Amino acid sequence: MRLIFPALRLLLGFTTLFGAGLALAADPYPVKTVRVLTTETGSANDLMIRLITPGMSAALGQPMIVENRGMVSMELLAKAPPDGYTLLAFGPPLWLLPLLRANNVPWDAVRDFAPITQAMSIPTIVGVHPSVPAHSVKELIALAKAKPGALNYATSFPGSSSQLSGELFKAMAGVDIVAVSYKGPAQALNALIAGEAQVSFVNAAASVSAHIKSGRLRALAVANLQPSPLFPDLPTVAASGVPGYQSATIIGLFAPAKTPDAVIERLNQEAVRMLRRPEVKEKLLSSGSEVIAGTPEQFAATIRTEIATWGKVIKDSNIHE
Repeated sequence: MRLIFPALRLLLGFTTLFGAGLALAADPYPVKTVRVLTTETGSANDLMIRLITPGMSAALGQPMIVENRGMVSMELLAKAPPDGYTLLAFGPPLWLLPLLRANNVPWDAVRDFAPITQAMSIPTIVGVHPSVPAHSVKELIALAKAKPGALNYATSFPGSSSQLSGELFKAMAGVDIVAVSYKGPAQALNALIAGEAQVSFVNAAASVSAHIKSGRLRALAVANLQPSPLFPDLPTVAASGVPGYQSATIIGLFAPAKTPDAVIERLNQEAVRMLRRPEVKEKLLSSGSEVIAGTPEQFAATIRTEIATWGKVIKDSNIHE
């Protein structure tokens, strides 16, 4: 009799575990609609996520709905349940705003978000107005050193990619180029085209390519460490006199922190599969974006590097909103 009860308890234990396993198997992820928060309609984030969600939805067997919630998207995701049913397609503001606003941001880029994949990268182009007598980065540096403070570069709001790229270039190249602020990226680019500014650090958007082809903007180099498929004929800034210089707008997919690893892996698998489809890569490339499609670990490491790099630039240049 004493042997029967331990055996019975053991059997009941196995039955409980087996039943739990069946319950998990019967309730795999996902079982309902997945919503993806992002910025405004027509943005690079929006374009990317709308290109990949139809294929991801088909593979996951559940609808994926894109919601254009703007800047509040980051706070909404930070507060969302970590179950994989609320995601975020976003870029640099997620990790730059906490650096620019000190303690006035209700999330932490590392603590509150789980990276799924870096979807793409939009490289920075170092360009000048055609009237500037510089046809390379080395010539631009020589000109700036010969006339400290005489050249200016166009930028938009504080902490924008153009300002951060410009301040990093100044620090690494050892030059004095004055930042001139405009209301937004479009106005900053127009100022360069009009000759109001001499230098610019612009994202490689389709509109920028058009200005380069027309001769209204002279592109000197791309701020990748390796040559860009977007501008195969352009040298890198790093190989043109500023070793190690790198600047790009990074856009990726996130889930709330503490989302189960299995869910992150599944989402990564499906997102990467879609990003690597030739038609998706072609559409993103034509918009000025290079597809990355890496692992969650690679994306997390990239974000840590971004925080370290731009945090120093923001501190050293006293940039704040």
